[in-house]
Amino acid sequence: MTRADLTGLVRTVPDFPAPGVLFRDITTLLADGPGFAAACGALAALATPLRPSLIAGIEARGFVFGAALASRLGLGFIPIRKPGKLPVPTLHRDYALEYGTGRLELDPTSIPPGARVLLVDDLLATGGTALAAAALLREAGAVVTDALFVIDLPDLGGTARLAAEGVQMQALMTFPGQ
Repeated sequence: MTRADLTGLVRTVPDFPAPGVLFRDITTLLADGPGFAAACGALAALATPLRPSLIAGIEARGFVFGAALASRLGLGFIPIRKPGKLPVPTLHRDYALEYGTGRLELDPTSIPPGARVLLVDDLLATGGTALAAAALLREAGAVVTDALFVIDLPDLGGTARLAAEGVQMQALMTFPGQ
């Protein structure tokens, strides 16, 4: 399955969550068995040369792709959670979203010092969520130099924001606009 085929499996929903926004919905990709397998295979092909020691995924859809990628590569998976989901003391980071604010939390004991952690999420927009996740991982002692996304919305500037913080990103597909 080509990247164009994968792109065709992403549904565009106009005016969600706000008027004028074209929401890129990956649930249609996830529901397509061959498409989901191909997306995970393409992520694995991008991840392998990066030689990570762990994969971290951002709740919620980053869990889907991150856990599948970790399993495929035989690596551990680190969940970066929404507030109140972890039963141990956590590190946390507040961040701005394109439609509001959020907070992420991480169990710092899950990261061995100096571990090379590859950050994975479904979509890169402004980069706020990914930057917060990278900062949390680094605070816990991880080395974070790369991130993988299924979708990039380059017009929103996330790639440049990540690069400015020393995180190089790759995506399986791009869509114009927001």
